[in-house]
Amino acid sequence: MYTLISILIVAVCVLLTLIVLVQNSKGGGLAANFSASNQIMGVRKTADFLEKATWTLAGSLVVLCLLAAFILPSSGEANKSILDSQIENAVDPTTTPSFPTTSPITLPEEP
Repeated sequence: MYTLISILIVAVCVLLTLIVLVQNSKGGGLAANFSASNQIMGVRKTADFLEKATWTLAGSLVVLCLLAAFILPSSGEANKSILDSQIENAVDPTTTPSFPTTSPITLPEEP
């Protein structure tokens, strides 16, 4: 389920990017680039469609991100941070290490 939501988030992001890039801040946008769009929908209807598509995609992106946060797979060990596990496994710096007092290598005696 989490993978499906992640794929939907990526798809919505790509569509939202394309819709925003098609828009023109001065009101032209898609209608200014294609002369046929004036005959089919008109300039104002194209701008209205792009604005509604932007708001719809932005809202769906927020909902999908919140849904992904709730469905995020987690295990008991994953909730601990890496730093916490390093602190638990750290050696106390105030203790002195104990070294062996005898030599582990014994040399044979000469005859």
